[in-house]
Amino acid sequence: MNGLNTDYIIELANKSIRVDKRKFDEYRKIKIETGVSKNAEGSARVTIGSTEIIVGIKLAIDVPYPDTPDEGSIIVTAELLPLSSPEFEPGPPGIQATELARIVDRGIRESKAIDFKKLCIKKGEEVWIVFIDVYSINDAGNLIDASALAALAAIKTAKLPGIVKNEFKNKSKVDYETHTGSLPLNKLPVTCTVYEVGNQLLVDPDVEEEKAADARLSVAVLADGTINAMQKGGSKGLSIDKIEKMIDLAIVKANELRKFIP
Repeated sequence: MNGLNTDYIIELANKSIRVDKRKFDEYRKIKIETGVSKNAEGSARVTIGSTEIIVGIKLAIDVPYPDTPDEGSIIVTAELLPLSSPEFEPGPPGIQATELARIVDRGIRESKAIDFKKLCIKKGEEVWIVFIDVYSINDAGNLIDASALAALAAIKTAKLPGIVKNEFKNKSKVDYETHTGSLPLNKLPVTCTVYEVGNQLLVDPDVEEEKAADARLSVAVLADGTINAMQKGGSKGLSIDKIEKMIDLAIVKANELRKFIP
């Protein structure tokens, strides 16, 4: 996008107008589908307007981290597919993909949404690792919120495949049941990202609005309003007053987004 178009969007925002005539606190149409992959332990597709994200969940048994010998963990990766935007290129994850994965990871990890202790098979030796893979299918703006929503929906529907290693096949019934069924998801930390465009705060930007934004703040919020993680982006600094306004808006909109999760 050239500077003129960016300036035009900022000029409109300063006049309290969005290009597509939405309100500044209004999301585009949201749709969530689960079970979109037969080969994943859990999966979801989220569309926000024309933006489309698919998340797949895979589980594997591995050695726990030394400082948490009785806890499983999550590993989040994001791949911005070239088919989803002319600005994405093949190859290793870039800065944008890395940041996207980090925001999704922190919202889930810091809220303790998943009970990692229930992912322990044998303390110090075997735990479940939850791999959360994010794929962009079409980038029409606001990949962050779409990815975070898709990750939650996929986790919520994911099933533990049971003990798959030979040495565990003869475990007792109680032990076996501990490691089957749904993932131990206790909370839904929904992420809402608020952007500053001109003198306005807005949610769910399209690609043009994203490029016109000076700053953004992604906030992971529980249903009771508890904030578990925040990530600031953009080149412009934010005042305490502006941050408080962004958080207040994020809390309200996150609770609205939560209603879409199946």
